[in-house]
Amino acid sequence: MAAYLIFAATFVVLAIGRFPGLRIDRAGAAIVGASLMVASGVLRFDEALRAVDWSTIVLLLGMMIVVANLHLSGFFRLVAARVVEHAHSPKMLLAGVIAVSGVLSAFFVNDTMCIVLTPLVVHVTRELRRNPVPYLLAVALAANCGSVATITGNPQNMMIGALSGIPYRQFAAALAPVAAVSLLVTWAALVVAFREEFSPGRFDRVDVGRIRVNRPMLWKAAAVAAGMVVFFFRGWPVAQTAIVAGALLLITRRVKPEKVYHDIDWPLLAMFAGLFIVVRGFETTAIERDLLDFAEGTPLDRPAVLSFFAALVSNLVSNVPAVLLFKPVVVKLADPVGSWLTLAMASTLAGNFTLVGSVANLIVVERARPEVQIRFMDHFRVGAPLTVLTLAAGAAWLEWIR
Repeated sequence: MAAYLIFAATFVVLAIGRFPGLRIDRAGAAIVGASLMVASGVLRFDEALRAVDWSTIVLLLGMMIVVANLHLSGFFRLVAARVVEHAHSPKMLLAGVIAVSGVLSAFFVNDTMCIVLTPLVVHVTRELRRNPVPYLLAVALAANCGSVATITGNPQNMMIGALSGIPYRQFAAALAPVAAVSLLVTWAALVVAFREEFSPGRFDRVDVGRIRVNRPMLWKAAAVAAGMVVFFFRGWPVAQTAIVAGALLLITRRVKPEKVYHDIDWPLLAMFAGLFIVVRGFETTAIERDLLDFAEGTPLDRPAVLSFFAALVSNLVSNVPAVLLFKPVVVKLADPVGSWLTLAMASTLAGNFTLVGSVANLIVVERARPEVQIRFMDHFRVGAPLTVLTLAAGAAWLEWIR
């Protein structure tokens, strides 16, 4: 009973973002839930420590350090500015925003792209006297779609990569086509939804303003990041490669380590560790057996079916907790590798369904809020059909390559 209550309370906070009457967020709920699993005797302390998948934590930390260095050096702003400068029509500008957000998200975590690109897109669209909403939606939607492609695209993919042991190259070969098609559908969906903005027309060279970069830091961070990605594709262990890359970038005379640490999402790391323990405590109950019985009676090994349930649960409790909920079921299915890939695809693309479906969406909304208001329906009229179309395309592709 203790495990049931702790699990339920934790996931209520994960679903609504807070506990009624208390100042506690998702990370805090995961920490409290993990502590209570030990305090109530559901898990021993040593069992709780073993429940944490440290490869996932190490991979996240390594990637955060690499991305922080790229961010601080101005790398992302410089790449985005150079692409946007060559856009001479609304449709070309939209395509450039989607390409930058989607491609960079595939390798360097989607949330970071939203943090970097949102102010640039607001500035450019204001200078051109364009409607900024569709271009800002493009940043968030493309960040989610592009991050499907690789293990390092988003936190839930990193977790799946660590739990499943799927090689980086195999993961990308299976899901990069889904990401590419999803980005094309994103462009088409926005053009259709905002016809008045994307009517024929041209404009002169885009003024992106002054882009400040730290060139020595930029070259070092870019070289280390490129080497890291090469080693990923060569089959080197992802977590070890990422943390070594991060460690190399911490050896510097040019930037204070506090600036790098400030860019690291420590609450996310704490939430991951806590959730591993909460879910492990939940697995000690009879409900796990009930879930497995449900899986045996439902064709969850079919990509379309698993995609539906993964998207549904991801929109209820967020994608990272959803992945952990499906973990005991996926490993028992007939094709665990295919099921892990389906779960990665569906839990990520499901984030585009509503404005609150992913952290990437919320980052864009909050960073643009001082100048641009993005309403729930602005997002929903594009995000909902986009999610359905991309999930259907992804499920069909994964079914075909089985």
